[in-house]
Amino acid sequence: MDFLWFLSNIRCEFLDKLFLIITALGEKEAFLAVAIIVLWCFSKRDGYYIMSVGFIGTIANQFLKFIFRIERPWVLDKNFKAVEEAIPEATGYSFPSGHTQNSVGTFGAMAYLHKKPYLRIPFIALCVLIPFSRMYLGVHTPKDVLVSVAIALCLVFLLRPVVYWATDRLRNMMIFLGVMVSLCVAFIFFMYFAPLDFVKEYHESGLENGFTLLGALLGMLVAYPIESKFIGFKVQGKWYTQIFKIIVGLPLCLALMELLKLPLDNLIPVMYLGRVIRYSLVVMFAVVVYPLTFKLWARLENIIESKRNKKGC
Repeated sequence: MDFLWFLSNIRCEFLDKLFLIITALGEKEAFLAVAIIVLWCFSKRDGYYIMSVGFIGTIANQFLKFIFRIERPWVLDKNFKAVEEAIPEATGYSFPSGHTQNSVGTFGAMAYLHKKPYLRIPFIALCVLIPFSRMYLGVHTPKDVLVSVAIALCLVFLLRPVVYWATDRLRNMMIFLGVMVSLCVAFIFFMYFAPLDFVKEYHESGLENGFTLLGALLGMLVAYPIESKFIGFKVQGKWYTQIFKIIVGLPLCLALMELLKLPLDNLIPVMYLGRVIRYSLVVMFAVVVYPLTFKLWARLENIIESKRNKKGC
């Protein structure tokens, strides 16, 4: 706590706002956006790699949170105060840090994939700044952050060859996805049957995270063989068509996630089944449905290039 007290003494309005912006890059929406952009525009294999680092890292993070059940800094020390605006997103137990896990896993993987310094250095900077922001804002201790950094980096280095092996053959990928689904199911069983005393609010949050992951993984289990066998979308494209893909596709994914929330989460609340269906559908949309439009983007690209060539003549 000494380090957190030190940071609290140097807080100011500018730094508070700055680190609130930085810490938002560690939320699950940022991880999903990066993974989907890589999947659509750069490399399907690397997109699945980043997703796998995030999925397995989140499962490991949730297991550790509910095994150790360590409270947030302001609960451990009643005199300590976190930055108020950061508290609503700091849900559940404190150890280890989920934002740190997401950010170091995501941007650490990006740094590992890209060898050029002008790309690697910003990603490494985010791997430092986002974990630091969690401590500056007072929502995590150094122990919470350092353990998450260690786990995320291990996954970044260990999972790349595994995912590359898995994407070589459909059978391999189905085995790999089956293992991830099994880990997620194990966590859900742990949450229901472990003889441990969980805070009710935290327990519900953990179950929501577990069923969210299960839905995403089941969606991937269905979507991957369909895309692999029948679609096989191409990631290549001119820079402007890649931008079109992203600025149209990402809002559609987010909109679908929100539009399905009311009819599914609220009307099918039993065992979080609505949440499972919702995230399965969102993943299937991102991997199977939206990539069907990529041929249209390619046609648009051909039309633009054809007009450019005629003008050149």
